Amino acid sequence: MNASSHTPSVTEEAQKQTMKHSCEHHAECMKIIQSILDDEATEAEKDHFRENMDKCLPCIEAYRLEKCIKESLSLKLVKKPCPQSIMDTILTKVNS
Repeated sequence: MNASSHTPSVTEEAQKQTMKHSCEHHAECMKIIQSILDDEATEAEKDHFRENMDKCLPCIEAYRLEKCIKESLSLKLVKKPCPQSIMDTILTKVNS
């Protein structure tokens, strides 16, 4: 029998029982999570998120997932400058 690499403690299990297992404001919370991860959140949004994170399991899981995705992508993507010829073409079309 394989043992789990992380066995939840009694306090973790107790916390899960007192936490919400559904979020009635999930779309709004996801916008706030994205703002926080993009470092664009207002102080009010950050405060709302901190309060919500203590009691909403779906928001905690969504935050962790989105953060993991963002970190993984930042490690995989290579930033390359756009060639000047393409920039000139775009600017010409936008300005005309």
